[in-house]
Amino acid sequence: MPLYEHVYLARPDLSAQQVDELTNQYKGVIEQLGGSVQKVEYWGVKSLTYRIRKNRKAHFTLLNLDAPPAALAELERQERINEDVLRALSVRVEALETEPSAMMRKSDRDDRRDDRRGDDRRRDRGPREGRGPREDRAATENNAETQERTS
Repeated sequence: MPLYEHVYLARPDLSAQQVDELTNQYKGVIEQLGGSVQKVEYWGVKSLTYRIRKNRKAHFTLLNLDAPPAALAELERQERINEDVLRALSVRVEALETEPSAMMRKSDRDDRRDDRRGDDRRRDRGPREGRGPREDRAATENNAETQERTS
């Protein structure tokens, strides 16, 4: 059977549990029609590049499928009917990835970086000493001029 990577975007006002129920429903559709779901990854709520049906964010979910084309067609048909699904994309692949996807590797890397850095330093810190970028640039230029005069 052909192998597919399928990603769907669900409305942001759904809970993670409701998105999980949607995923289980779609897994059931695939399995009923003779396919199998090899891997499911929930990527979380992410910002969209552009608005889709007046939404700026969405729940992202990846399904790795080993299914006949008829099962994939039925899955996509049901997603078009469901108002909670904003978009879906299916791509046929030669082989399915067994390790975490690029999105999951990125989030793991970011988590490790935050742990190494400490307790959310960057989020708590505002502009340096109450100055904006223009003032910072002016202060840097003034320091350079002062150093030139003294040498």
